[in-house]
Amino acid sequence: MSNFIALEFWLSSLAIFIALLTFPGTIELLLLTLGGILPPRRLSNKFAQPLQHIAIVVPAHNEELDIARCVTNLLACDAPNAHFSVHVVADNCTDNTAYEAKQAGATVWVRNDDQNIGKGHALNFVFTELLKRNVDAVLVVDADTVVEKNFVQASEQLFNSGADAVQCRYTVNNPDAAMRTRFMHISLMAFNVLRPRGRQFWGLSVGISGNGFGLTRQALEKMPYTARSVVEDLEYHIALVKAGLKVQFVDATTVRADMPTGQKASDTQRARWEGGRFRMMREHIPSLLKQVFTGQGHLIEILLELLLLPLALHVLLLLALLIFPTTQIYALLALGLVVTHILAGIWIGDGQWKDVFVLAIAPVYILKKLWLFPKLLKAAGKETAWVRTDREKSSDK
Repeated sequence: MSNFIALEFWLSSLAIFIALLTFPGTIELLLLTLGGILPPRRLSNKFAQPLQHIAIVVPAHNEELDIARCVTNLLACDAPNAHFSVHVVADNCTDNTAYEAKQAGATVWVRNDDQNIGKGHALNFVFTELLKRNVDAVLVVDADTVVEKNFVQASEQLFNSGADAVQCRYTVNNPDAAMRTRFMHISLMAFNVLRPRGRQFWGLSVGISGNGFGLTRQALEKMPYTARSVVEDLEYHIALVKAGLKVQFVDATTVRADMPTGQKASDTQRARWEGGRFRMMREHIPSLLKQVFTGQGHLIEILLELLLLPLALHVLLLLALLIFPTTQIYALLALGLVVTHILAGIWIGDGQWKDVFVLAIAPVYILKKLWLFPKLLKAAGKETAWVRTDREKSSDK
């Protein structure tokens, strides 16, 4: 009898631990889903001084296959009121990226530094140079990306309304290429469209997705781009919010990137992204907890964002809670919220019915994440170099 009581105690304790581990993420999903589907609020206008020069920056590491398409696409954007120019940082390249970018019409910056490797170093290098040339704002676009024609105009409008920084919709350019790119498309509609809309609704900084974001001169002068991790966008956003700056969501335009179709490349990419996120959790959650409990309330949502586990892991833990009678109701409600969150992302992200139908095999995708978990932990434990993700030559759409 005593052994049974002890086992029951430990199982109850395990259930409570898992419930507490997932609860902050459940609250975060509830807030972002609700805010994301509600009509957006009208932004206050700070009457900022109109921009005179916007520089679009394309960090590129061995991107000779895609860079010309990217530059041509950017130069074809509808002209804003400000002057705009396109700059490619050919960073530690061993191919013809610099030549292809120059031929397409970009200003090319060649950077060779085998000691300071990574996208963060490349961006900091070119931002420093552009600020010397009286650039008022920068927009960052990855080399495998195409943007909508109003990309620069829509970003400029928000900058001129007083935004410190901006982030556009960021989704997948080749969702029909493979099942894994379709799943990535579904994921990014929730992560890069629904969630930023939700944060914007609640008056929060919407985050930086690493592609299709922009910063003003004032923001860069107050918080230089010193992020160096493989998830430098998340790292830098934490620094921005701590500095009292806010990123606004440009819901009126979208950037779309090509995602890898091969399993090895896709798994490596996901391991880098989610492993880097685990690293940020480990490094920042303790200090954020301390700051929140000492009265810095503006950091609460950043803390909740980090406490939200990758969605597949979050779902697996909630499924485990279904075993325990004491947590079954919470688990069912939280799982229902996850489904609602994904469906809301498809709706808000202008998805299609095929996206909904693909969710039928989502359990396979979730279980596959268990196999990737050792890679995630490995990526979380070290500084990961900027390695180009292998993919096919991009389509022209």
